Amino acid sequence: MSERKVRVRFAPSPTGALHIGGVRTALYNYLFARQHGGDLVFRIEDTDSQRFVPGAEEYIIEAFRWLGIKFDEGVSFGGEYGPYRQSERKHIYKKYVDQLLNDGKAYIAFDTPEELEAKRSEIQNFQYDAQTRGKMRNSLTMTREEVESLMADGTQYVVRFKVEPGEDVHVNDLIRGEVVIKSDILDDKVLYKSADHLPTYHLANIVDDHLMCISHVIRGEEWLPSAPLHVLLYEAFGWADTMPQFAHLPLLLKPEGKGKLSKRDGDRLGFPVFPLEWHDPKTGEVSSGYRESGYFPEAVVNFLALLGWNPGTEQELFSLDELVKAFDISRCSKAGAKFDYQKGIWFNHEYILHKSNEEIAHLFAPVVANNGIDEPMERIIQVVGLMKDRVNFVKELWPLCSFFFIAPLSYDEKTVKKRWKENSAQVMAELGDVLERLTDFSLEHQEHEVLAWVESKGYRLGDVMNAFRLALVGEGKGPGMFDISAFLGKEETLRRLRRAIEILK
Repeated sequence: MSERKVRVRFAPSPTGALHIGGVRTALYNYLFARQHGGDLVFRIEDTDSQRFVPGAEEYIIEAFRWLGIKFDEGVSFGGEYGPYRQSERKHIYKKYVDQLLNDGKAYIAFDTPEELEAKRSEIQNFQYDAQTRGKMRNSLTMTREEVESLMADGTQYVVRFKVEPGEDVHVNDLIRGEVVIKSDILDDKVLYKSADHLPTYHLANIVDDHLMCISHVIRGEEWLPSAPLHVLLYEAFGWADTMPQFAHLPLLLKPEGKGKLSKRDGDRLGFPVFPLEWHDPKTGEVSSGYRESGYFPEAVVNFLALLGWNPGTEQELFSLDELVKAFDISRCSKAGAKFDYQKGIWFNHEYILHKSNEEIAHLFAPVVANNGIDEPMERIIQVVGLMKDRVNFVKELWPLCSFFFIAPLSYDEKTVKKRWKENSAQVMAELGDVLERLTDFSLEHQEHEVLAWVESKGYRLGDVMNAFRLALVGEGKGPGMFDISAFLGKEETLRRLRRAIEILK
């Protein structure tokens, strides 16, 4: 068989917000496609009309736009294999349902939900399969006349795949190797429902992957139990030669305890599990998103890439292009990956450090303006340069460095008790005189003159600097004191110094 062009797809259902695990699946598909010069297809699997949520599709597209994960074709991107929304492809699927029925690979079943429930009560661990199908109401147990009569009367039915027992089903997985499953444990899955004339996920998925020439199916581990059925369907249609290669990614696990990551974990521990904030149209509930929480998209991508895959080196910071070059799907873990949300915060901090002061300042400037401060951009850039290494998010800058822009109106009681000594007012008055005499108020000159004065007076440097900091900042925080006073300038430094002396005495 000649080398096929790599074509992968990400195919979410529009049933609500996109979970962060889905984002990682899309990212791995993107990296795989880019690395092999292939295509990434965006398909919407909306065959379950009952679970459709308005706005979910637009939300998913916007999430990937923010993250910088670009699709080559699909819903809203166009392409030669459309339509890419399954609800718009319903006319396609019936032909394939009929093919399976005509070939004896599927059958029609009329069992009502009540009848199925009764069977579950009667038979422990009941599943509709080779053992039980002979006791049910279907085209295998009824005459052709009975079946046609019921269909003519408009009785609702489903089409089930006929799984033959006693077969070994081989699933070749790029991450897990060869997985062999006995067909006896598989049930006769529903492929089509007459109620809405739509196929189920299993049939639509196979037909679309085949017609869209998908070469590799990279998806979450939760789909691994479906893989044997999908292999059997490919064989039933006579498409074994074009069957895509499977890769089932490890689950994202809770940060603590056992089980897979859920929204409840995020709510409990205070981290988002969705890329963007989600407003549930049914409940009105608002769930936090990585974008609105102040994460950089590059940090989220970098963090997710290393959850369940490792590059085999010590490198942790990767641009998207570097990830494309380094990604090797065989280095994905088989075991689940603990969702270390603290590591996600660490990545954001690293990206703040790696971004220029100018870039961070442009994000911080609106916050400064919203607090009623009109400062030129170069001053904001200066403050960012002094303070960005202390924060994980841009939004954390204001409470840490508002003192650069607003003089303290009060003084932290604990700091006053600890740092403002009996002679502090007198020492600060002397320091004020030293500073007032300076014609050069640069950081270096101030430091040289003040340290010489402290030494000549025999004062303890720590006592002087702690009181000086309290006077200018209002508490015991901030960068070097001469960084602060040089930024404030001579006039503002002296004004703050004299006010502290007056209030604290």
